[in-house]
Amino acid sequence: MKPGQAILIAWATMALIMLVFYCLQRRTKNAGIVDFVWAAGVGGVGVFYATIASGQSGRRVLLAVLAATWSMRLAVYLLVDRVLGKPEDGRYQMLRQNWGDKASVFFLAFFQIQAIWAVMFSIPFLPVAYNPNALGLLDALAIGVWLLAVAGETLADRQLARFRTDPQNRGKTCQVGLWRYSRHPNYFFEWIHWFTYVCLGLGSPYGWVTLMGPIVMLLFLYKVTGIPYTEKRALQSRGDDYRRYQKTTSPFIPWFPKREVP
Repeated sequence: MKPGQAILIAWATMALIMLVFYCLQRRTKNAGIVDFVWAAGVGGVGVFYATIASGQSGRRVLLAVLAATWSMRLAVYLLVDRVLGKPEDGRYQMLRQNWGDKASVFFLAFFQIQAIWAVMFSIPFLPVAYNPNALGLLDALAIGVWLLAVAGETLADRQLARFRTDPQNRGKTCQVGLWRYSRHPNYFFEWIHWFTYVCLGLGSPYGWVTLMGPIVMLLFLYKVTGIPYTEKRALQSRGDDYRRYQKTTSPFIPWFPKREVP
């Protein structure tokens, strides 16, 4: 199967899946389920590419395992943290209020845009799946990058969850563990994760396409759905406590905190 055909099939499948979950959120009034579906969908598309492509078989197996494991860890975390037994995430509550009577139509479009984004983020998997070269040192490096990224993101998520469960921390900013060195260590390690497929795809005829992963992810984190919205919400809920945190702590790349100037 040609890459273009694989992308079209992936998009049609994700569009159908997003339609099903859009109908579900109409009943539950919790659009946060879209985050779970997006995360699971990206990994699922990666497994699909690994199955139908003509690249080196060992690398295709490696792609399927790494993409699926990363995807399901993130998807389960999002499902438990933001959906099951939780009120609708503030982002979607705000959209529901702003859209008013047109919310149903706009959410339908939003879910379908998420289907497109899921396929767009899966494109770096394609050069890996079609890479004909034998496994080598770059593939070992890819595994190392993946392990570092997933371990770092998992640790950051657990540290934040542990901090939030303590009632004494209500209204305070998490500054323990990795959160002492970066305001968004989970985002940082998520970004690092996409370099896995750069390593796996080098040597493929279209290996440069894998750079789309870290570049687009960085753009989304800094300009679209990541840091700007998260910090806006943090300032609204934690005020001066978060402003002090902003002055002393690196926004993204972990680094030693600055000394606060009076």
